[in-house]
Amino acid sequence: MSPLPMPSAWAEPLPEAAPPSDVAIYQLPTGTYETRAVFAFKGGSFREMRNFAATSVLVQHPKGDLLIDAGFGSQVASHMQALPRMERAPHQLTRTVSEQLKTSGYDHSRLRGVLVTHSHWDHVSGLDDLQLPIWINDDELQYAGSGKGGRVFREVSANHTLHRYQLKAAPYLGFSSSFDVYDDGSVVVVAAGGHTNGSVIVFVTLPTGKRYAFIGDLTWQLDAIRRRAERPLMMRMLADTDPQLVREDMLRMIALAGVMHIVPSHDVSAYDGIPMLLD
Repeated sequence: MSPLPMPSAWAEPLPEAAPPSDVAIYQLPTGTYETRAVFAFKGGSFREMRNFAATSVLVQHPKGDLLIDAGFGSQVASHMQALPRMERAPHQLTRTVSEQLKTSGYDHSRLRGVLVTHSHWDHVSGLDDLQLPIWINDDELQYAGSGKGGRVFREVSANHTLHRYQLKAAPYLGFSSSFDVYDDGSVVVVAAGGHTNGSVIVFVTLPTGKRYAFIGDLTWQLDAIRRRAERPLMMRMLADTDPQLVREDMLRMIALAGVMHIVPSHDVSAYDGIPMLLD
């Protein structure tokens, strides 16, 4: 199986960023579900089972904190039952984001909301337990409001405030539109539609200069980036609204792999090195 063509490595200066000294990120793993590697990326083994992560990321910032995605919630079993039978998988719930925040003694008044990379069930299930505004763009809200993939989102978001942010025609790392959350370059959201209509990538720059790219479901596993291996044809047809856009954005991220830490939402190993809120 031929990999995608190797793009030229990113050679331009990285965008300026001036994160305050107390900006930090933490991972909040909420559980996993099982998927065969053969379905995750071209060349994956049928025999190999992968534990797909359902992990939220807390971004701490003096202007107010944000969660990236919500992971599994306490009602994840019923959310999974809402899926077509072929999409259900054995899963394990550990502790919800809400439980982890409470156990850690976190001050909820710091939280501005949950920024969803997209509206699929395994990214929004935990919204059920979080009475926080949902940060979402208009394209994704339209997808979530009518598409079959937005069924769980419509259920869990019913009593939430929607914070509808706008992406501007401001290029960022090869992406055509972006939204600088804090106006300091520390957290920048870019449009990466193709998996869903309004799916996004969230770039985070820490005070140390280390950069992260939380790419949602652009790929499901780091192997897809390392091997330049997109989803198998059947999965592209089933999972993506525009596979060609996904392919183009994959190539952009492959070009950036040497200058930042890429985190596909469902790759457990991709979170290595990000401290847990609860040890």
